[in-house]
Amino acid sequence: MPDRSVPVETCDEDHDTFERVRIQQGLDTIDQAIEWLIKDSVRTGIRKMSGRGRALYQVKRKNK
Repeated sequence: MPDRSVPVETCDEDHDTFERVRIQQGLDTIDQAIEWLIKDSVRTGIRKMSGRGRALYQVKRKNK
């Protein structure tokens, strides 16, 4: 997949958040931190859609 850049306008508060994520995840740049946050959000959304991590209960048949 080709690298593409998306311009992001951020305020100081956003920049601070991205910087904290960059440090916590051991990333080199703010762009990598933003990419990590997007991927994490997508993973979380997929997990919620697929139901992974939800409790499963066995359905028992009634004897006739």
